[in-house]
Amino acid sequence: MFSVLRTARKSLGKAVLALSALALAACQPTSGPAVSQGGPVPVALLVPSGSGQASDQLLARSIENAARMAIGDLAGVQIDLRVYPTAGQAAQASAAAAQAVADGATVILGPVFAEEANAAGLAVAAAGVNVLSFSNNPAIAGGNVFVLGPTFDNTARRLAGYAVRSGKPQVMIIHDRNAQGEAGRAAIQAGVTAAGGSVVATGGYEFSQNGIVQAIPQLAAQAKSSGAQAVFLTADTAGALPLVTQLLSENGVNPATVQYIGLTRWDIPAATLALPGVQGGVFAMPDPALFAQYQARYQATFGEPPHPVSAIAYDGIAAIGALAKQGRSMDRAALTQGAGFAGVNGVFRLLANGTNERGLAVARIQNNTVTVVDPAPRSFGGAGF
Repeated sequence: MFSVLRTARKSLGKAVLALSALALAACQPTSGPAVSQGGPVPVALLVPSGSGQASDQLLARSIENAARMAIGDLAGVQIDLRVYPTAGQAAQASAAAAQAVADGATVILGPVFAEEANAAGLAVAAAGVNVLSFSNNPAIAGGNVFVLGPTFDNTARRLAGYAVRSGKPQVMIIHDRNAQGEAGRAAIQAGVTAAGGSVVATGGYEFSQNGIVQAIPQLAAQAKSSGAQAVFLTADTAGALPLVTQLLSENGVNPATVQYIGLTRWDIPAATLALPGVQGGVFAMPDPALFAQYQARYQATFGEPPHPVSAIAYDGIAAIGALAKQGRSMDRAALTQGAGFAGVNGVFRLLANGTNERGLAVARIQNNTVTVVDPAPRSFGGAGF
């Protein structure tokens, strides 16, 4: 377990969708350049190729493949897609964004990492071009920068609402004591409050094997004495989740009576589903039926499985194509339309603060398998929102 935690710690700084501890500056709001009626829509795609890292090259290829698949699915709309490498670096992302605008781009899709997206947004703010980044870091959102990645706030609201409706309104938050864990704790607190529940206890642990082992007995005692009906965990499968859930159960927080809730995906990797401590636990995920269709199509088309982030690239093109079909410019008013958009992750919409809201399913792990217990909404305003 210790080696897993150590690896996770090293990866947090550059995880594709990890939250950054930096408070990055958002750019000023912009109106956006006009889109010529009837002609191709110039779109720039910023990908992390050129870094020399095989993982970045794979991610870049998967993102571009997904974007081109999405373009092929558009009816009555032409997209002029131009791809720019960033090497995963802020300075190169800034230069690529500026070059893209000079080449005529009316909107920028990508880049992946938060620092890159922030730099790209700053570089093109004066030109009135919006950046639809693949990051999920809300610190960079706002002005001309949007984050398309799944946010903690969105996930926490979905799961807290489910817990309250399921008769588990008294929640204890248990979190990692690091930047990602603190961000998750804040999101859960806000989500529970918005859902009409109560946070009856909060506790954390040092992000190490020894820190978890030392902290869990006291955290378990808090859970029992507070009357918590659910424990909402920020831990992820690459880090503390296996040990935290095991020790909580062994210390008397019975998952048969206390609902375990995960802020992160508990089904990746699939081996997690066999852990005794996660049985009965719930987490949120994109509409699994839609995503399975996307995975199958991608595999059949390109001969390899898609990177999970590639689905966000598909969604970005779907949004751009929908607006182009309406004859609208890629400005903030259009991008934040209340009806939202439909993608391979399900329905989503961009919010005025630069973050997003996605329709998520609630899934439960039972007998080492995943079962959807509350389906993802297919439109805004229905159940799940």
